[in-house]
Amino acid sequence: MATIVVGEGPQNAQIMLIGQNPGREEARQGRPFVGRSGRYLDTVLEKNNIERSKLYITSVVKETTPRNRRPTAQEIRHWMPCLLEEIGQVKPKIVVLMGEIAWKTPKLKAIEYTRTYHPAAAMRFPRAREKFESDFEKLGKLTGQLQRPRKRSDTRTHTGCSPRWY
Repeated sequence: MATIVVGEGPQNAQIMLIGQNPGREEARQGRPFVGRSGRYLDTVLEKNNIERSKLYITSVVKETTPRNRRPTAQEIRHWMPCLLEEIGQVKPKIVVLMGEIAWKTPKLKAIEYTRTYHPAAAMRFPRAREKFESDFEKLGKLTGQLQRPRKRSDTRTHTGCSPRWY
């Protein structure tokens, strides 16, 4: 049976990162981006003075797939309304779409979207790594300019989706 991993981060995060789906380590820990890709992502965030604890991190598909295969169109369709619900709850100023699956996310008004490679691709392919790291360098420069009044809780939470999605 697949393990569900919901997004986590401050409910008032100004930046949201969206990936594909959780892998084995994410399922084991119940947290997004904590496996190899997550460790690489953490390195890139740290290098660019971006605090992970201030980001909301999630995936399009909230469950593991057999042998960590690419999610099917049906799985993406099933979980996309949940992702849109998460975006609506957090209301970030910037959403970073990491990888082809995340690039399929419908765009909501008043939110800036940026596309980059998934950390797993950036780890494997030099051209993808160069763009990924460059995109996060630009994001790091933007983070100092973003300001948002702290109306909602800034504690680390699992906002997630309504129970109907599980």
